[in-house]
Amino acid sequence: MSTYDVNVAFDGVMQVGEGPLWLAQEQALYWVDIDGLAVHRLNTRTDAGNGAHTSWIMTSEPSSLARHAGGGLVVATRNGFVHLDTGTGAVTGIAPSPFDRTKARFNDGKPDAAGRFWVGTIYEPRDQPAAEMYVLEKGAVRLAWSGGMTNSNGLGFSPDNRTMYHADTTSHRITRYDFDLAGGTVANPREMRQFSMDKENGYGGRPDGAAVDSEGNYWVAMFEGGRIVKLSPSGEELDAIALPVRCPTMVAFGGDDLRTLYITTAGKRPAAELEQFPLSGRVLSVRVPVAGLEPPAYQP
Repeated sequence: MSTYDVNVAFDGVMQVGEGPLWLAQEQALYWVDIDGLAVHRLNTRTDAGNGAHTSWIMTSEPSSLARHAGGGLVVATRNGFVHLDTGTGAVTGIAPSPFDRTKARFNDGKPDAAGRFWVGTIYEPRDQPAAEMYVLEKGAVRLAWSGGMTNSNGLGFSPDNRTMYHADTTSHRITRYDFDLAGGTVANPREMRQFSMDKENGYGGRPDGAAVDSEGNYWVAMFEGGRIVKLSPSGEELDAIALPVRCPTMVAFGGDDLRTLYITTAGKRPAAELEQFPLSGRVLSVRVPVAGLEPPAYQP
């Protein structure tokens, strides 16, 4: 495990911080607080002053974000996909959720290089692997696959767009798929990494949100593990970043050179944990030696 300096990028406390997204043209970091029903923006320009932080309240839980090619953001919420005009604050519906919202909600998501927005669900009863993967494409939602997971997370795409990465947090497993960018389909799932599920021996957390760097490596937040793990495309652990929180939720590359790793964290945790880790719920940042990839936009 290498030594990294971990900083607080935003000192406000999120209940469940998630979905960090860096927009280079704005020099701003966006993220969501799922249980706080809010989308947040941190303007990192030195002249931002009192306008450095802005937030917008959603009518149902936001979980993931994508840059909209026409401006603003696409927000995946429990009730469906919406467009957030970050200039005016106006929220406009795009497509409703196609599942039973009393049992599931949208969770982690990423756009692909063709402009589709892939978002999986979390099956909240957690009594069976009944989560699903959906794709928002040209304003319509289609089902990519169903089942085999309970808490869809860790979406990412290789730099050559030939591989999709995906984690099921509940099973502690990361899977690789062959990805067809032209058709927007996946095939040939195979295990990339299985983390220990034994909480008594060798438990290092379970994989949550992730990001792929410019060299093709996969950086994943280990929820309850207090660390970020860097994996090779084949699943070999290359490095790890120890954090001053127990529950990181997702990472995103940002900054002028895309070498600042932003980390969202969960603050809705047991009192004893919050006492031990008082930075829980903050957005953290770490300078890393490799650049990330600029995220593509959703194309309506």
